[in-house]
Amino acid sequence: MSKALCLDMEGVLTPEIWLHVRDRSGIQELNLTTREVKDYRELMDRRVEICARHGLALADIQRYIAELEILPGARDFVDWARERYQVFILSDTFYAFADNFMRQLGRPALFCHDIFQDAGRLRYTLRQENPKQKAVEALRGLNFRVGAVGDSYNDIHMLRAAHTATFFRAPDGIRAEFPEYGNLTEYKDLKIFLSENL
Repeated sequence: MSKALCLDMEGVLTPEIWLHVRDRSGIQELNLTTREVKDYRELMDRRVEICARHGLALADIQRYIAELEILPGARDFVDWARERYQVFILSDTFYAFADNFMRQLGRPALFCHDIFQDAGRLRYTLRQENPKQKAVEALRGLNFRVGAVGDSYNDIHMLRAAHTATFFRAPDGIRAEFPEYGNLTEYKDLKIFLSENL
């Protein structure tokens, strides 16, 4: 059976975008991520409102993101994985945010959402409800054996839908809530896990 690997982006391969935007903009209200908030739409609505209130534009966010580098070892891991599996980045980020990271990662396939500036305000559209889960289910429907790796609440449905799954550098609270997924912290250990389980 062919094998597919579905990876979350932020926290697994790249830094958390919104925490860097918080630090660079000085807007401390942007301190929440999918590691703390379970409902992604609620989280994004909050972020859009905060950005509008502070006059933070899409171009500002993109400029801050361009300062970031992928996590150390991430490119080597993705290259290793692409030699063995069909690799898909399943992320609740936006194409307008992710290009800097995709270039550094060698442009693997990315499934995410859309965001744009309209009348001075950020507007976003989600690909669909539970898109990570739906992507894994679609790959399984195509007769792939699917592995999944994530670190946040918005990854749980993806992990559940996969044949094999693990957390990677997930925070303590999420690991305690979902202990069945374990937690790896180094790419070398993730390679071993996938080699043995996918």
